[in-house]
Amino acid sequence: MSSEIPVPELAETIADLVKATMGEIRPRLVQAALTGRRAENKNLRHEDNFLSDYDLWMHQRYKELLADVIPSFIYASEEDDPQVIGDDPDPDLCVLVDPLDTSELAVRALHGYTHLMVYSRSLRRPVIAIVGDIFHHVQLYLAIRDDDGSDRAFLITADGDRHALESPSNARLSQALVTNYLMRPAERFQPLARQERFLDLLSTPGEDGRAKGRIGVDFGSISLCHVAAGFTDATMEIAKGFAVWDLSPGHYILHAAGGFTIDLDGNPIALDYGLNTLAEINKTMSQRRKFIAAGNHALAEEIRNAIRL
Repeated sequence: MSSEIPVPELAETIADLVKATMGEIRPRLVQAALTGRRAENKNLRHEDNFLSDYDLWMHQRYKELLADVIPSFIYASEEDDPQVIGDDPDPDLCVLVDPLDTSELAVRALHGYTHLMVYSRSLRRPVIAIVGDIFHHVQLYLAIRDDDGSDRAFLITADGDRHALESPSNARLSQALVTNYLMRPAERFQPLARQERFLDLLSTPGEDGRAKGRIGVDFGSISLCHVAAGFTDATMEIAKGFAVWDLSPGHYILHAAGGFTIDLDGNPIALDYGLNTLAEINKTMSQRRKFIAAGNHALAEEIRNAIRL
C-alpha cells in the first residue's frame, strides 16, 4: 500500500474522519429542512439526480481530509472525474466516495447517508468500507481487511458502542423483510409492483396462518448494511441498477458480515469492482448493476426465482 499505514489503523482514522464530517454537515441539513432553502444545484454529470451545494461541499471536504491521512491515492467521487491526489502518479489505493447519498431527502432532514470505500488496486479488492448514517443512532457501518487477510464487519452507534456483524438473517421469503429503492414512481416502483409472483410468495401465510413477509423502502449502500446487521433480510435492485458508489461499499460490508450478493443470473458479485486502472475506473463509474443481496444464499435464490424480468 502506498500509504504504508496498516489497514485497521487507517480504517479507524477514516471512520473518525467520516463521523466528524457528518457532524459538520448535520446541522446544515437540518437548517435546510427547516427553512426550505435546499441549495439545489444543476447536476451536469447525472441529469436525473438531485444535487445540492451540500453534496459538493462534502465532496471537497473528504478530498481535503483524506489527503491528510493517505499520502497518495486516486479520488473517485460521484461528483467529479477520478483524479490522482499526492505525489505518486500511480498509487495503489483508490478511494471511492459518494459524499451524500439520498441528498434530496437529506435536505429534508429525513434520511442521509455517506459512502467511502478504500480499494487496493494491487489486491483488486476493497480493504476498507464505511457507510455513515447522518440522522440515526446507528451511525457507522464498517468493513476492514485485517492484516491476516480476513474480512470483518461491525457497526458503531452515536455513543461509541461497537457491535460485530457476523449473523445476518436466515429467514426464508415468506418470513422476510425485503427492501427496495422504490421511491421513483416510473423507474423503480412500477417495475417492482409488476412482480406479482414475488409479491404473492412474500405474502404467503405461515403455519400459524399469519402472513409475515414485508416489502420496505431503503437506500443505496445502507440497504446492504441493514442486511449485514440483520435489521432487514434482503434488498434488491431489479430496475435501473445501482452505480458502483452506491453498491460497492455496502456490498463489501455485507460480504464481510457473511451475507450474499448475486446478480440476476445467480452469479456471486465479485469484490473486484474494476477500479484497477484510470481507464477502468472511468468506465466503471458510468455503469449500473442489478442485484439481490440477502442474509443467506437460499433467500437470495428464492427472490431471484420469484422475479420475472
